[in-house]
Amino acid sequence: MKTHVVSLGSLTLALAATPALAAEGPFFSLGNSDFTVLIAFLLFIGILIKFKVPGLLVGMLDKRADGIAKELETARQLRDEAKALLASYERKSREVKDQIERIILTASDDAKVAAEAAKADLARSIERRMQQATDQIAAAEQSAVREVRERAVTVAIAAASDVLAKQITAESAVALIDQSISEIGARLN
Repeated sequence: MKTHVVSLGSLTLALAATPALAAEGPFFSLGNSDFTVLIAFLLFIGILIKFKVPGLLVGMLDKRADGIAKELETARQLRDEAKALLASYERKSREVKDQIERIILTASDDAKVAAEAAKADLARSIERRMQQATDQIAAAEQSAVREVRERAVTVAIAAASDVLAKQITAESAVALIDQSISEIGARLN
C-alpha cells in the first residue's frame, strides 16, 4: 500500500515539473522560455541544413554502410574461398587415402611375389647344392673305384710277378722279352 502512495506522489511531482508549466506569459514573447527554446532549436536546425550537415551525416552513414557492405562481401568471398579450400583439402585427403591404400595393396602384392621368388630361389639353390653334393659323391665313388682298381692291379701285378718269378726260368724269360720287344715294334709301326 505504501508503494502506491509513493508512486502517485512521484507522478504528481513529475507532472508539475514539465516545461510547459514553467513558462509564464503569452507563448509568442521572448519572455516565454518555451518560445525562446523553440526559436533556438529552429535556428539550430536551420544552421545544420545551411551547412548541409544532414547530407554530410547521410554521406558518412552511406560511406559507413558501403564500408560494412564491402566488408560483408569480402567476408562472404573469404568464406566461399575457405569452403572451396576445405573441399579441395578434403578431396586431396580422400585421394591421398586412396593412394595410400593402393600403395599398401601394391606393396603387399610385391611382398607376396618377392616371398614366392625367394622360396623359388631357395628351392633352386637347395637343388643346385644337392646336385653338387651328388656330383661330388659320384666323383668320390669313381675316385675310390679307380683307387681300388689301381690297387687291385698293383696287387695283381705283384702277385703275378711273384708267381712268374717262381715259374719262369732264365731261358723262358729271354723268350718272353724277345716276344714283348717284337710286339712293341709291331704296335709302333
